[in-house]
Amino acid sequence: MEILKTILMIIFAIDCIALTAIVLMQEGKSAGLGTIGGMADSYWGQNKGRSMEGTLVKSTKFLAILFIVLAAVLNLKVFA
Repeated sequence: MEILKTILMIIFAIDCIALTAIVLMQEGKSAGLGTIGGMADSYWGQNKGRSMEGTLVKSTKFLAILFIVLAAVLNLKVFA
């Protein structure tokens, strides 16, 4: 059981570092005055899921869920 806990701790640390890096790479959500003039309906606004920003958002969601699950599993009294 100690080996499994060590492996999960290493995955947890890598997940923490990756999650921090991906969050820092994302752009801010405030579009400023561009949304008033209709800039949100541009090509990049409509295809956000296929862009780099969309990929970063999906990766953030995946890593955040992994973070929560690993934190819960490592907090169980099974590894004590």
